Amino acid sequence: MRLGILSDPHGNAAMVRRSLALLDARGADAFIVCGDIGGLHVLEEFVGRRCWFVWGNTDSPEPTWRAQVESMGLPWPDGPLDLRIESKRIGVFHGNEKRFAEAYKQAGFDYLLFGHTHRPHDSRAGDMRIVNPGALQRVRVPTVALLDLKTDDLEFIEVT
Repeated sequence: MRLGILSDPHGNAAMVRRSLALLDARGADAFIVCGDIGGLHVLEEFVGRRCWFVWGNTDSPEPTWRAQVESMGLPWPDGPLDLRIESKRIGVFHGNEKRFAEAYKQAGFDYLLFGHTHRPHDSRAGDMRIVNPGALQRVRVPTVALLDLKTDDLEFIEVT
């Protein structure tokens, strides 16, 4: 399983579309968005794709959005995610949550994914790999990441 990881599109659906094209070309099977989505129009880019996402600190989801998100075939996030994919435990946060700092310290995930800082990041805490794909907006060089869960290979990809 190859995961395309995106963060911080801040409403730029065109940038998400370009990112998905790049990730598709590299064989992404599923996608994770680490928050600051910027609206339902951005989530529409993921229709028909296997995708999970979290809200970020600049997102203000309306209660009425839940039905729309679920009608797109996307799971509604009630907070940070604790996913099991291909026998890997993956935590997905935006990065500003109090629980993110706790998850970082506990090192209980195989992968801890986050956004918020707008900077690509790859490190380890014990056996846990911590990844920030960078951002799609409010950066000089927009980036996403592709993570192969089978091989543990990670690639940062510039979005032009």
